[in-house]
Amino acid sequence: MVLLGAGAPAVPARAEEPAPPAGTRFLEPSPQRTGDPVRGYDYLINGDYVSSGVPMGIYRPLAGPAEFDLGRTGTASGVSHRFNVVRSPEGAEVVAPNCLTCHSEMLNGRLVVGLGNNSDDHTTHTPLPATAAAMATALKYGPDSAEVKSYAPIQRSHQAIGPLITTRVRGVNPADKIFAALAAHRKAEDLSWLAESQFDVPVETVPTDVPAWWLLKKKHALYYNGLGRGDFARLSSASGMLTMRDSAEAGRMDARFPDVLAWIRTLEPPKYPLPLEPELAARGQVHFEKKCASCHGTYGERESYPNLLVSLDKVGTDPLLSQSYAQYPEYHTWYNRSWYGQGPHAGRLEPNDGYVAPPLDGVWATAPYLHNGSVPTLDDLLNSPQRPMFWKRDFRNRDYDGEKGGWRYETMAQAGDGRTYDTTLPGYGNGGHEFGDALSAGDRKALIEYLKSL
Repeated sequence: MVLLGAGAPAVPARAEEPAPPAGTRFLEPSPQRTGDPVRGYDYLINGDYVSSGVPMGIYRPLAGPAEFDLGRTGTASGVSHRFNVVRSPEGAEVVAPNCLTCHSEMLNGRLVVGLGNNSDDHTTHTPLPATAAAMATALKYGPDSAEVKSYAPIQRSHQAIGPLITTRVRGVNPADKIFAALAAHRKAEDLSWLAESQFDVPVETVPTDVPAWWLLKKKHALYYNGLGRGDFARLSSASGMLTMRDSAEAGRMDARFPDVLAWIRTLEPPKYPLPLEPELAARGQVHFEKKCASCHGTYGERESYPNLLVSLDKVGTDPLLSQSYAQYPEYHTWYNRSWYGQGPHAGRLEPNDGYVAPPLDGVWATAPYLHNGSVPTLDDLLNSPQRPMFWKRDFRNRDYDGEKGGWRYETMAQAGDGRTYDTTLPGYGNGGHEFGDALSAGDRKALIEYLKSL
């Protein structure tokens, strides 16, 4: 299947395609806007899609030079890859968070842009840094300064959503809860800020493991549950809700996001860095094509990807993420009637009863596994009885287990702290996806060797 865009070839009629496996449903593609990847990368690492932040004069003395600054020059030189230096609508130079906060990660000692962040800690909310930054800004620049006014939108968002988006364990991401909390404070018509929440925000923060960006080029729907349909650039630009003033600012961002998506579509996964056993991998490919390819696609010279949503009954993985939007319909209803859901490039949210079987390009690099990051290695994923109930890793992102295909971990007797993954919590379950259980130990090893080659 090809990703549709302006001038893209038509998708072949479904009559020519094999019928989807039982318990799955084909996700139809939507037209996508094209863009310029060079402009997209520049906007990604320099753009003002988040236009509020800490003034440069406050950031520099406190942060110091970053380990990774993406090679940027000028005022952004030495600023962490997780932040952009932008000019706010009030005219102040500020340091604002960017997409790489969630969509980059360290792996074997190097930064991989596009790999989901699997080590950040969202288990606590500490308002003190934001409050201290606001006080420092007012003292340095004056209470009525452009700098104070430029910091206010991001401080306002932190105060409103910070207490609501904590997770129970480290390493998982609260993206869906962030959207819910921000939507509750935005008017649907013009996206302006509401001081009071207009909805009851769900109590539970459903955890997700941030997916790799290089998979996007193959997908017909965004997000683990296939919720995101329509224009991918419009869907992605909603990240600006953190600080935007209104829909006019959203429109300016939306015009630039097709370029960002064009750059994301150029990304390729990192190659497996350790020696592979070609004969073993060839054996594993045979097992893969028998047991896995019908949902996850084929790779190499005959590459394909079927874009299937797998029902909860079939896949059996933790259902909370899939069910959450049906349980709280005000959020997808809000999005679909909001500015984002209008016009020729509308995005839309369509709740589903299941999860998308993802492409597996670079799957070796994307541990931990399942949509909630509950399974530490490929070996555990393909042998569900051995999955640990409580497990702990060191989060150094250098401690890769080439034998099992994932992070080295310690099995714990119980959950002791936020660094121990607790699969007994709602939304954190590690059940389901039992399709590898019948493999022998030798066949499972061969399959893992093949997966590391993708």
